Amino acid sequence: MNFDHYPPELRVAREQGVLTATLDNPVELNAVNEAIDDALPQLFADADRDPETRVLVLTGAGKAFCAGGSLAMIQSGLDSLNGFMVGYKNGKRMLQSMLECDKPIIAKVNGDAIGLGATLALFADITVAAESARFCDPHVRVGLVAGDGGSIIWPANMGFAAAKYFLLTGEKVSAREAQAMGLIAKVTSSEQLDAEVDRIARNLASGAQQAIQFTKRVINIPLRRAFVEMADAGFALEAISSRHGDHREGCSAFLEKRKPTFE
Repeated sequence: MNFDHYPPELRVAREQGVLTATLDNPVELNAVNEAIDDALPQLFADADRDPETRVLVLTGAGKAFCAGGSLAMIQSGLDSLNGFMVGYKNGKRMLQSMLECDKPIIAKVNGDAIGLGATLALFADITVAAESARFCDPHVRVGLVAGDGGSIIWPANMGFAAAKYFLLTGEKVSAREAQAMGLIAKVTSSEQLDAEVDRIARNLASGAQQAIQFTKRVINIPLRRAFVEMADAGFALEAISSRHGDHREGCSAFLEKRKPTFE
């Protein structure tokens, strides 16, 4: 399969069965803009269909993994419910395609994973982070419901008590803390991150493919069930909160670098 059709903000290369997709939007710390938002759902579907791909590695260029949604997409959601709904449809397709992709997905978290970036990293099958990375779902801090998958994957990985704390407060959690609480699988130094992910990817690529893929499918049964039960409700409640004045105030405060005053 040819992967040349992806936008420049999503660089894709394959070597020895390992497909590496790099978010490359450095101006916005690899935030998901419209081009990336359209391409990501197709990426996971293409990787699943590609006979030459055995493992998919998702990472970010530079110092960040992904800073969440781009400012343009956030503004689109403020100005029009239709803009929000486009993001909802793509977001649902993207996360569903990650769960349905039989090929193992590794998130190489080279830097902060925020909002949608954290959801992307945590929906991967194996999340390996540099010790300098942090994870955060700050929806509530801008007056939004954490409905784009965070409410599904955080409690699934770390349990309800810890997930409620971080989703209700929007606080950051360090890579080491995230590993200790079961949110992610592995942490390594920034210098060793590439080598460690390469080791895991090569190990998976040289393994028994049917056994690996079917094991992923079995493990994902409760996640797929939870996604079916919760995704539409989460996105719907997030859409409702996007119409509330608290969200507009949260966005204004973020752009103006001040503390928001919610209703």
